[in-house]
Parts: sequence; structure tokens; C-alpha cells
Amino acid sequence: MTRDTSVFTPDAALQRLLTGRKLLDAEVCRKVTREELNAHIDAGLVQVSPAFERNAAGKRICGRCGNAEARLFGSYPCAHCGKECRYCRACIMMGRVSECAQFVGWITEGVYQPRSVLLAWEGTLTAAQARAARKLAAEVERLASGAGGGEFLVWAVCGAGKTEMLFQAVREALASGFPVMIATPRTDVVLELAPRFAAAFPDTATAALYGGADERFPQAELVICTTHQAMRYRRHFPVCIIDEVDAFPFSADEKLTHAVSEAATADALTVYVTATPPRVMQQAAARGRLPHIRIPRRYHGHDLPVPTLCWAGDWHKRLRARVPPPLLRWLRTQLAAGRPVFLFLPRVALLDDAAAALVRALAADLPSPDALDHVHAADPGRTDKVARFRSGAIRLLLTTTILERGVTVPGVQVAVLGAEDAIFTESALVQIAGRAGRNPADPAGDVIFFHHGRTAEMARAVRHIKAMNAETVEMNTHLD
Repeated sequence: MTRDTSVFTPDAALQRLLTGRKLLDAEVCRKVTREELNAHIDAGLVQVSPAFERNAAGKRICGRCGNAEARLFGSYPCAHCGKECRYCRACIMMGRVSECAQFVGWITEGVYQPRSVLLAWEGTLTAAQARAARKLAAEVERLASGAGGGEFLVWAVCGAGKTEMLFQAVREALASGFPVMIATPRTDVVLELAPRFAAAFPDTATAALYGGADERFPQAELVICTTHQAMRYRRHFPVCIIDEVDAFPFSADEKLTHAVSEAATADALTVYVTATPPRVMQQAAARGRLPHIRIPRRYHGHDLPVPTLCWAGDWHKRLRARVPPPLLRWLRTQLAAGRPVFLFLPRVALLDDAAAALVRALAADLPSPDALDHVHAADPGRTDKVARFRSGAIRLLLTTTILERGVTVPGVQVAVLGAEDAIFTESALVQIAGRAGRNPADPAGDVIFFHHGRTAEMARAVRHIKAMNAETVEMNTHLD
């Protein structure tokens, strides 16, 4: 029986919590009582959907992540329903989805209220950046006119100033009343982007969502999040911007693609932003099936640093006792010049041995042992270490591909040890090389791949960078 809504007063806090979201009833009942939630369901204000559904083939599907693989469902004795209850293991990191649970969300009409939006960024775009910004904004205007969204690719080299290119389109979207999601696979990129967008849009509620964030359910018109966090939304964002679309884990995890698709409205505009699009995107763009714009040069107009390939011998066997001499010479040169250095290694398990060997070998070259550190994806001190590296407290930072993109450190020089490893694909190596030379005051940078045998991926990465450098585009003309 439906409650008479004319005498029912909705809970404003519950409405804010559930608008645009798809949350487990147990999550919501930490904020309100079960009776209050049921009252809103009876009033027709909150929609309910089952935790699991069945597809056309009869397979069980997780209502949150879309997982349909039987091996990724487990079971446990459930205290809530008193039965042996199935749950999804594929998205367990977001909280357990059990068979007896339900998803709830606020029923909205999809009406957007235009408003005035302040864009406080006062920088100047290059001609190429301005072209990209106008083209993106035109796509948003087309969406606002009712013509529908679609997909759009921004293919821009590392250091092209992609963030600044997005500002105009984001302003157009917010001015149309559209909530905007900027999703990226890496927490480090969220932490890099969030303060920049918050400063650019000071009168817009902005939220940064990632695993371990202080606030799980903030109210915001502009959401900057990891792609995992998109699982908590449903049909909410008319404009979705996926930064670094080719990065792990997004590129290798279908549930993240599903999450972004579910978070977008049915006619949303989805913008893909990357320096290294997957080959399928490159082919679609080349054949005219994917609208796109290409920016092959950095905002400061200088070439991308072209990596040097250097033989390091069988470095892996000797690393615990001895740093490869070519690497040691290169590091001493950079440290003597006062330059910060990124050193990328293929696996987390190598970081401790490499750090210990380097501390011994560079004792006379570092101001203190604390000036060298290492960081990886599961490191609880990761955010702090990156901040210390930016500030200059850490001079040499060892890392894995977790920091291959999205992290900008002025004047940084870049080396890869073990560039022959399979983890270092063309895309990864191009992104790693893109950490160097981003500062217009030091645009050359130095990038070197130390290896125990050249690979096709190294060769492709070098060709990719040289091809981008060879493309002619008017970059040094600035617009008023």
C-alpha cells in the first residue's frame, strides 16, 4: 500500500544522501532507522533493487559491480537472514553485497536548474589548448540543448595541460545544472586534481572520493573520484570525464567500466582523457567513429624528452649487493645538480633491496638517508611521501608504475631500472617519460631506460614520443 505523500514529510538529510546514489540498505541504516527508510520507500520516494539479479542466460549478476562470474561469488552464514547467504567477492573492497541485501536510491525527475558558475582560474591557454577547450565545451552545449551526449576523446601528450582544457567544459556543464564526475583509476591523481578544481570553481561544492577518504557520502556538484567510487552512483551524471582511461586497474577491470556506465545518465556525454589511448580507441578515432581532438605538444611548446636506452647487465641478480654502475653514475650526476629523481622498478618486492643498496652507494651524495625513500600502492605513507618528494625533502624516490601518471614534480629526472620487464608496456613507458620536462623553466628533462635487453615495447615508446614531437601544431601562440 502506497503512503499518502501529501501528509508525509521527507527527511531532507536522507534525500541528500540518496540522490544519485545506489547504496546498500545496511549502509543507509547507519544514518537513519530501518523504519524511517521503509516509510520513504512506502511513500514512493526511495526505489529498491535486489542485490543480485539474473541475466538472460540465468547467471547471477551483482547489482553493484555487474560481476557474473560464479567463481567470484562466495557464501557465509548470514546473521541478518539466518541462512547461508551468497555474496559478491569482486567488489568486496567496497563493502559486502549479500544476497539478502537491497540497494536503495532516491527517485528523481532528472530536472536540472541552470545557474551562474564562477570559474576563478585566470591562466592563459595556448592556441591548441583553447581549440580543445572550445570543442569540449561545444559537446556539453550540444548535450544541454537536448541533442544527446555520446563519447569524445581528448588525446593529449603528457604535460599538454589537460586539466586546464577541461575547465571551460566543466563550467558549461555546471552552469546547465549538470552534476559532473571526473573519474580516474588512481588515488594519487584524485589527490592531485581535487585541489585544482576546487580552486578553479570556488562557489561549487566539490568532493574527492577515494578509498580511505575522510567523508564517504559528501554532497557535491563536482565529484572527483577513483573509478571504484563510481559504484556508489546510479544514473546521476550527465557529464562523465574519465582521466587516464588506459591506466590500470580501469583498463583491465570490466567492473570499473560497468561502474562508470551505471553512474552516467542514459544520454550522458563521456569524455576520455589520456596521452596513450588503447589501440581500439586509436583505431576508432582514425576511422571517424570516435570524435576526438589531438594535442601532440606540451603547453610550453617544447619537445617531449626522448628516452635514452642503456644496458645495465643482469641487474636483478646483483641488486642486493651492487647497484648497476651505469645507473649509479647517472644518479650521482642528477643528485649533484640538485635535481629530484624518480626511479621506477618493475615490482614492489624489489624496492627494499634497491633502496638499501642505493643508500649505501649514495651515502656521500645524499644529504641524509631520509632523502631517499620508496613508495608503492599499498604503502600507508604514500600520500605523505609524494608530498615530501614534491617539497624537496626526498631527493630520490623509488616507486612502481603506481606513480607513472598524474603526479607532477617540477624539475624531476626519470629513470627506469628493468625496463625490459613485461609490466613496462609502451603506454607505461610513455607515461613514465612524461613525468620529465613538464616545467617550462626546465623543459628538457632526462629520461633513461636501464635494461637487460631491449624490447619491442621500449622501441614503440621511443617511436611514439618521437612521432608526437614531429607533429606540427601551433602551440606558442597565446590567446587573450
